[in-house]
Amino acid sequence: MGLRPGIWRIRRQRGAAASGPAGDRLVGWLLRPAARPWQLLSLAVLLGIAVSTSLRENWGSDNAFVVKAAQTLLEGGSPYEDKRFLYLPSAVLMAVPEALLPQTALRWLLPVGMSGLLGAGWLAALRLFSVPLRSRFAVIGFPVLALAYKPYVNLVLIGNWTAISAAALPVALLLAHRRHWGAAGVVIGLAIACKPMLVPIGLLFLLARRWRGLAAAVLVPLLLSLAGALLMPSPSLFFTKTLPFLLKGQDAYALPWDASPIAVLPRLGVPEPVAVLVAFAGAGVGLWAVWVRWRRAEEDADGGELRLVETACMVMLAAFLVSRPSFDHYLLVVVPLLLASGVRPGSMPRSPWFWAALVPQLAGVPWPSELERKRRAFKDCFVLCGLAIVLARRALCSGRVTVDPVTTAGSPPRTEPECAAKPARSASRTAF
Repeated sequence: MGLRPGIWRIRRQRGAAASGPAGDRLVGWLLRPAARPWQLLSLAVLLGIAVSTSLRENWGSDNAFVVKAAQTLLEGGSPYEDKRFLYLPSAVLMAVPEALLPQTALRWLLPVGMSGLLGAGWLAALRLFSVPLRSRFAVIGFPVLALAYKPYVNLVLIGNWTAISAAALPVALLLAHRRHWGAAGVVIGLAIACKPMLVPIGLLFLLARRWRGLAAAVLVPLLLSLAGALLMPSPSLFFTKTLPFLLKGQDAYALPWDASPIAVLPRLGVPEPVAVLVAFAGAGVGLWAVWVRWRRAEEDADGGELRLVETACMVMLAAFLVSRPSFDHYLLVVVPLLLASGVRPGSMPRSPWFWAALVPQLAGVPWPSELERKRRAFKDCFVLCGLAIVLARRALCSGRVTVDPVTTAGSPPRTEPECAAKPARSASRTAF
């Protein structure tokens, strides 16, 4: 005989509760201080990745476009003559120091800088959840991420400024949690000035009604871009040449690595209008999940850190579903934050579906040759969609129930689930 939905939900929660102590013991072990040898080993792993990256022949391909744009400006030309320079005018100013350094120095400094930025984001994410920086989770977790998660090595290799966004978002959320929303807006604004990846985070300031922080996030890149435009010839090329190129999703050069469903589904035989509709529908559901998750604050047992992280990550995943292009290293903006949230009960890393979604991007997992190189985007698209689905499901389906005693005429009090299961009150009731 089948179980009613209420009974199934209660028994599923009892099973989760039964496995809770084991998870709590693991978290307790991870939060203990790491021994000095583990700290030295972790540092050696990170430096080893940076050094090995510097020695590779195909180092620095992405970052070269930004450096070339700055060199063009220093020579009196317009950076937007190169159709592959896709950043704001402010990014040219940010890249001038790199343009002044010799290539040999960049080869050794940039991998270390990329690793440092990603490490800073990891530490900020840990502090957001009050994790000690000398704990086993902090010391061992980051090198394990670097070794096991392939986009980390890819990002360090190409020197892409996604690392700035990966550092800025956790720092901004930490500041926002500490009620410094204006400073958080400045951090987001500086990141946007370098690369406009974190533009969707403006929605978080809107939801929180932090207008000063939102103004800072808008004005900082705007003013820096105006300064950059005044220093370069033909800044209007950004609107007449670069922006149309971006709206078309670039060209065949980026297509093999574009993990956006808009790019991947047509490669699998889906008509492009259908692919666009699917991607935008997924992004719409993601934005709905953002709103519901932000409104549902009573379920969090912490001080609101989990709500901040999950809302921000859902905003970014929804944007990645429709942005062109969406590369594998974009997910480094959200994955470390989600991993750090694993110290909280009920967070995404406590679900096996979270780890199942990450499997295609784990190093050492064998895949057929047709899924390597120019078809790697199929795996990356799976991870992007998988994380978006898991996080949206968590936001939209709280699944909490309580069991209260029920009495009937002529019968003793009963507390069986069959006659008492009912939904708990939740702040999400206003979202429907």
